[in-house]
Amino acid sequence: MSQSPDVIEQQHTNRVPKDKQPFPSAQHRHPLDPLRWDEILLARSVLLNSSLLTEGHPTVHIITLETPEKEEVLNWKPGQLPAPLRRAYVETILFGKTHKIVVDVAAGALVSDEIHHAPGYPSLSSNDILIVATLPSTHPPFLQSLKARGVGVSDVVCLPISPGWFGIPEEEGKRLVKALCYNKNGSANVFMRPLEGIVILLDLDRKQILKYVDDRKVPIPKVEGTDYRLFAQKPPLMKPLNPISLEQPLGPSFKVEGNLVKWANWEFHVRPDFRAGMVISQAVIHDPETGEARSVLYEGFPSELFVPYMDPSEGWYFKTYMDSGEYGLGMLALPLQPLNDCPRNAHYFDAVFAGPDGNPYVTPNILCVFERYAGDVAWRHSEAFVQDFEVHEVRPKVTLVVRMVGSVGNYDYIFDWEFQTDGILRVNVGMTGLLMVKATSINSIAENIVDLHGTLVSENTIGVFHDHFINFHLDLDIDGLTNTFIKKILKRKNVVNNESPRKSYWTTENQIAETEDDAKIRLKAFEPSEFHIVNSKKRTRLGNPVGYRIVPGFTADSLLSSVDPPQHRAAFIDNQIWVTPLNKSERWAGGLFVYESHGEDTLAVWSKRNRAIQGRDIVLWYTMGFHHVPCQEDFPIMPTLSGSFELKPSNFLERNPILKTLPNYPSQLPKCSIGSHVDER
Repeated sequence: MSQSPDVIEQQHTNRVPKDKQPFPSAQHRHPLDPLRWDEILLARSVLLNSSLLTEGHPTVHIITLETPEKEEVLNWKPGQLPAPLRRAYVETILFGKTHKIVVDVAAGALVSDEIHHAPGYPSLSSNDILIVATLPSTHPPFLQSLKARGVGVSDVVCLPISPGWFGIPEEEGKRLVKALCYNKNGSANVFMRPLEGIVILLDLDRKQILKYVDDRKVPIPKVEGTDYRLFAQKPPLMKPLNPISLEQPLGPSFKVEGNLVKWANWEFHVRPDFRAGMVISQAVIHDPETGEARSVLYEGFPSELFVPYMDPSEGWYFKTYMDSGEYGLGMLALPLQPLNDCPRNAHYFDAVFAGPDGNPYVTPNILCVFERYAGDVAWRHSEAFVQDFEVHEVRPKVTLVVRMVGSVGNYDYIFDWEFQTDGILRVNVGMTGLLMVKATSINSIAENIVDLHGTLVSENTIGVFHDHFINFHLDLDIDGLTNTFIKKILKRKNVVNNESPRKSYWTTENQIAETEDDAKIRLKAFEPSEFHIVNSKKRTRLGNPVGYRIVPGFTADSLLSSVDPPQHRAAFIDNQIWVTPLNKSERWAGGLFVYESHGEDTLAVWSKRNRAIQGRDIVLWYTMGFHHVPCQEDFPIMPTLSGSFELKPSNFLERNPILKTLPNYPSQLPKCSIGSHVDER
């Protein structure tokens, strides 16, 4: 769900003059760097001067980097000219038609213009959000509803809810949005005070209200206890912990050169992205034995977030969000807050995006990079059995985190890509923010209840059951482009013929995935397996194929029916793991145009071709999932719930890559007296 209109408007007026923008010369820019301020302006100028606009003005939904061909990027070297072409990809709607446009920003020329004829639209623009915010207040039935509830127009905010797709004939062929409204008087937590029963269906292109429903049966939940801001908390407050901070007297160990980050044995490119929020590219690890830079990940990003709610009633059935494609994680990102979102010594990246008029705007501090040390151990051993000598060898674990937070309406999604010196790349998603609640007349579960579709978390307030599914696009290049997916099954073997006092043991059995069907994995706890990506053309000195494996964390399976429209549109959640051959047009698991899509352009559809994947340039898609049963501790704001997965080296290196790391010594650390502090208020 989207941010409130005033926040969107503030974002789009946060413009930075052109003369304040740094413009590196072409030979010093990475081909995957995001579009600059001047490049967005140039793309806009090309649009305005093209024959497309002889009769009207388009609404720009996205202007972003048209990523160069992978071969061009891999062959490029810093300082090399000519560099891969800088092109902008544009999605715009003109006279009800969706255009996919590519602009050469170096030549200032239109490269291509393709009209999208299939179902689905671009993500909502801030103009669309403002329509939802303003149009209901001009509708007399809505004003009557407010009067009946004793609420003034100035106390109400209406927010855009993507309508999904359910095959309703009168809704076909229209770009629609549903508006739900909340009482914002007296608390910043508007989501806890819904005007339950009011559902407004709007036609965005015609700026009309098509349907108005007010099934008013329940009161607006009380304002008391909903505000989560510090000044609103009543005594007694929680006893504060003593201040804690990671001090780095010599400064951080990482270096940032443009969008390139270098740290320890890792090197990678990072950029903000309007839709994905953040993209990690060309992650390589330097071999501790040879110093060679060896490729691990060409490109990784969150491809889609699917959040279906479990209430089939009139005001709730359509709440089946596809947050990345319907809203945009980057669009909904706000500046990270130093010392609380990111620790001291973090480095911040700004984003330059395009508003609906095509003009650029800046979201400052959208990403941060920092080193993390939480007292964890990288490796250790103390010798207890051998009495001849004393051994206590311990190494501290320090990691590098790249963070982005998407504030998708009520939810805040914290994306961390954590690089470890042992070669592990850990991806973590933290979920916090506010519940999406339903108002009710019920105050206590002692009352006769049939099915609440959720948990009573406060008086007159139900936290509705829902899911979170986050799919990641992982273009893995394990030591090169020729990769193979292997399912390594752990199988029990029984001891026969009394060969041993043991009766059983387990071993592994490799299943090589030749085609896409072979690599469709639904995780099962009672069928343990490992999932490896290997480069069979390269071997360790001992003959093992070099590889990485994906280590799933806690996840969940969908409980929706396969014939339920939301499940069909988000069929990428049918499996936790998919593997496809690299195809530049297949970047978004829910399809390119997700908004009101019918599910005809998804990962599940592409993979039905059952293409060959053995020994190819392949993409692994991983979906983490959560079933969320709200509880009272989630009110009025939720503690962070996290899930993760790892990409872990498996015979990629000759031995432990952090064997030669050093321990911490007291002489290296700053000498701080108890009670001393730096006031950074």
